[in-house]
Amino acid sequence: MTLTQALMRLAALALLAPSGLVAVSALSRIGHRLPDLLTQFTAPALVATVVLCGLFLLLRLWDMAALGAGVSGLLLLAVWPQWTPEKGRAAGPETLTVYSANLWARNQDVAAIARSIEQADADVVMLIELGDAPAAQLDTILRAYPHRVSTPRKDRPSGAARSVIASRLPLHRVRDADGQGLAALVAQAETSLGPVSLIAVHMTRPWPFQHPYGQISQAQRLAGLRAGLEGPVVVAGDFNSVSSGRIGRQIKAETGLIPAPARPGTWPSALPPFLGITIDHVWRSPDLALVERRLGQKTGSDHRPVIVRLSRAEP
Repeated sequence: MTLTQALMRLAALALLAPSGLVAVSALSRIGHRLPDLLTQFTAPALVATVVLCGLFLLLRLWDMAALGAGVSGLLLLAVWPQWTPEKGRAAGPETLTVYSANLWARNQDVAAIARSIEQADADVVMLIELGDAPAAQLDTILRAYPHRVSTPRKDRPSGAARSVIASRLPLHRVRDADGQGLAALVAQAETSLGPVSLIAVHMTRPWPFQHPYGQISQAQRLAGLRAGLEGPVVVAGDFNSVSSGRIGRQIKAETGLIPAPARPGTWPSALPPFLGITIDHVWRSPDLALVERRLGQKTGSDHRPVIVRLSRAEP
């Protein structure tokens, strides 16, 4: 082996090392904040590693390509639970379409927000981080949704905002449920599937941006809210975590809810979706089946909207 070949292999190992660390962190399922932070980036790490494998093949670095394929396999195993959660089987033709979006408190592109909601043609719209600019034109943005509930305006370092749940059909507020850093709005809508309880959720960012136990206590708070609801439940919003991370596993274990598939990614919207991570989710109770999950048109936010179509599930 020449010096050049040795240096090329050393460089290849250095390029693969971060992806390998992400794979090990995700598969270990260790709840410590550092491995959990790395777990958030499993999907883009897989894309990067596949690209590296192609590069190694072009350079005839067969051993490094084989190693990269192994790392890719580990990453695929790690990300698979995000991409392929249980969908359930529909019990009938009636469906409910839900649109969920973090609009970013400082977003002033009201036209983009209105276009995105109109294009989705959903039955229920769940918005978080609704800033002052779109709030001032809510009747225009939600003109097809006469039934609405919202939280009070709240001043925050990232900008004043509120949460809104809107529906084409009758809707009533159950409660505002802010606490332990969790921003939540609970309502119940009359739908083609019967009464459905809705929770619009915004969790804080993970460590190192916030207290390391902040999201844990917020997930516990969410579990308490869900426990007080009967019948079908939909929980949607910005969870600031992938569904296979520590917080996603906690939500699933403590609430019994099931996430929609997390592919393609929702954040950041500046990147192509296949390079993003999904931290914006729609969770459902097991008595609902998932018919479809897709991304909505961009709204001017750094998050992409999520649209799901649900039906009653077979027992």
